[in-house]
Amino acid sequence: MDKDNFIEVGEFYQKLNDIVGSNLPLQKIYRSKGFPTHLVKRKHFSCIKHIDNIPDIIKAPDYIGINPNEREDTIEIIKVFKKNILVGIKLNIDENYLYVSTMYELQESKLVRRLHSGRLKKFKY
Repeated sequence: MDKDNFIEVGEFYQKLNDIVGSNLPLQKIYRSKGFPTHLVKRKHFSCIKHIDNIPDIIKAPDYIGINPNEREDTIEIIKVFKKNILVGIKLNIDENYLYVSTMYELQESKLVRRLHSGRLKKFKY
């Protein structure tokens, strides 16, 4: 990993693994410096204002889960602001570091459906 292209945004902690039954390494989480450009390209304009909130979202999410379409090296955390903001964290297996892979607004109906299906779980402090 070229540290000049990344910004540290938090640290992965055991409680996140415990809630969803994952086994991600307990280490620092990064986002690329080009992440805002990624959000614009993907038309996730409403998330741009929450980029600076990523450390707080990681520390105190409202919901947490694993995307069943991804392998076991990802986790989804959601924080409820005026909108539901999902942050995807992924493990780069080759270089062994965690990074923010995506960030987008999750519709309330999808949040409810994912809770009902068990894909998401309420994060309890």
